[in-house]
Amino acid sequence: MKKIYLLSVFASLVIASGCKKYLDVNTDPATPQEVSSKTLTPPLFAQMERGIQFDSRYLGGLIQYFGGAVNVGEQHGWIAGSDAMGEIWRTNYFGLGANLNLIIKDSEAKQEWNYVGMAQALKAWSWQTTTDYHGEIILKQAFDVDRYVYDYDTQPEVYAEVVRLANASIANFSRTDGAGTVVKFGPADLIYAGDNAKWIKFNYGILARNANNLVNKATYDPAKVIEYVDKSLAGNADNFIVPNTGTTAINGNFFGPLRANLGAYRQTAIIVALLDGTTFAVANTPLVIDPRRNNMITASQDGIFRGTAPYTADAGTAVAKNQIPNPWGSLGSANPGPNQGKYLFKDNAGFPIMTYTEMQFIKAEAAFRKGDFPLAYTAYINGVTSSIDFVSALGTAITATEKAAYLASTSVKQSAATLTLKDIMLQKYLALYGYGFVETWCDLRKFNYNVGDAAGNNPYVNVYRFPSSFYVDNGGKPAQRYRPRYNSEYLWNIEALKKIGADKSDYHTYKMWFSQP
Repeated sequence: MKKIYLLSVFASLVIASGCKKYLDVNTDPATPQEVSSKTLTPPLFAQMERGIQFDSRYLGGLIQYFGGAVNVGEQHGWIAGSDAMGEIWRTNYFGLGANLNLIIKDSEAKQEWNYVGMAQALKAWSWQTTTDYHGEIILKQAFDVDRYVYDYDTQPEVYAEVVRLANASIANFSRTDGAGTVVKFGPADLIYAGDNAKWIKFNYGILARNANNLVNKATYDPAKVIEYVDKSLAGNADNFIVPNTGTTAINGNFFGPLRANLGAYRQTAIIVALLDGTTFAVANTPLVIDPRRNNMITASQDGIFRGTAPYTADAGTAVAKNQIPNPWGSLGSANPGPNQGKYLFKDNAGFPIMTYTEMQFIKAEAAFRKGDFPLAYTAYINGVTSSIDFVSALGTAITATEKAAYLASTSVKQSAATLTLKDIMLQKYLALYGYGFVETWCDLRKFNYNVGDAAGNNPYVNVYRFPSSFYVDNGGKPAQRYRPRYNSEYLWNIEALKKIGADKSDYHTYKMWFSQP
């Protein structure tokens, strides 16, 4: 981060040196010289999407949403001397960071509390996402322009700051005084069009994620998680989705054909097995095809649905890859062209940051752990149902008959008495395919992949498969975090990194605080 701050300090020194007349040569009396909250806000949403989608190229392979041996992601590896896997970091500190601070300062002065609340909500989301992805991060000193070395803070400190910010945002969105109005906020709010109530729900969703990651801690409180979810998104209409116009590569979805970023990627065996019923198979009963299958993935030319296994010697060969479609629905590396693709891999598809479906599965898990199995079952069914509706809206409509048949099938548990935590977590894994990359990774790590959590629950056993070989630096261990961004930390802040062990070649295998008992 040093380089950015040096530029900021240099600019301040120039202004303070009596050069006003020189700088005024570029002053336009018709254009405001101070950027307003209204101007700063719309690009922030694109930054949120960018951070997740860029890093999903690697994380997507690790959690097995994407395959094809495209990069070291499938091997739980990292790339030395590279900013790869550092986009969430960049989003937090550069894309959002100081811009959110400017919005808060500008809007507090104008008493526009809705803008203040929005900035605090995005800060809470960003800190939560960044610590869940990187572990220890720079919190207290992050925006101190007088520093050249920035110390790292612990995950518990970041988790506490997320709670503080989300609650502060809720309080500001609840205010009825001041000058903040829907007329002022709505045009800049590309997500909720200035609807304070929906922003409050988004904050409670952040709090639900924060609290539900702590299942291995003695302080874990399932009742509090349920409370947060009940105050969060109330249906698919409340989903936080970043819109994409999709007419050019500039305004198109990063995952869409216009951007051409996913040609080498492949649908995976774990997703295929969840959708064709293999994972949920019951002995002596025909497989149940999920009605979401045709919208979410694609069959090979012979009509068989195939997916890649985790990294293997032949997973990246031309023959193996050309038999398996990419996320656009094309065989080989073919690009279907503008306005094509499917599901969340279309040019104009919006990117979900948070959905009602996710919240319901969080509630189902918490209720199950609490021992309230009827409540867990209701939330579980809500999660499956809302996911079907969500997928249906993005492609060929799923009929009410198809939906009802699946809900009545052996792939979906028919009573609270038969529901297991595995049912909940696997349906959640499936439902978040294509967007819930960090949340899904949190789930995998809090269950220690296929080892189980502190209570002995093990939903991913015989489902999530480790690669045939881990990356050479891993020492046979799975990845638990991604490293801080190379250009802003390893070039400028190495002494601080050494204090947390981030200079070690296997740092990415160090377990997260939230996943440990």
